[in-house]
Amino acid sequence: MGRSVSRRWTWLPRCPGYLKRKVNGMAIDTRETVTTGPSGVAVVQRIIGLAFGLIQLLIVGRIVLLFLDASTSNGLVSGILNLSQTFVAPFEGILRTSSLNASGSVLDIAAVVALVGWTVIELIVFSVLAIFGREPA
Repeated sequence: MGRSVSRRWTWLPRCPGYLKRKVNGMAIDTRETVTTGPSGVAVVQRIIGLAFGLIQLLIVGRIVLLFLDASTSNGLVSGILNLSQTFVAPFEGILRTSSLNASGSVLDIAAVVALVGWTVIELIVFSVLAIFGREPA
């Protein structure tokens, strides 16, 4: 009569992914590899989130600097205002008034509209990416 082969799998709780298998009384160790990184869609979402976050940060900086009547002769202030102007420009003219002035301070209404607009665009882009990021059922 032939000898029966006993195959038994046991998990070792101290080592996740580590598997010990016994064949013919001998222990054979095998390891399972598990990748734990973000998916491709998640990486794209993070990059796009960073880009939109920087745009929103520039626009908020513009709103604060104009509201506090910061000196435009300062290089940092003029740099932030010039950079943010490229993101505010598409939203200028949506409302009849683009700014409110009071004793030197300016509330840039166009920048507030741009901030809302870029946030809506960000949400739309994330919604589209979420469709591609779904796992098949």
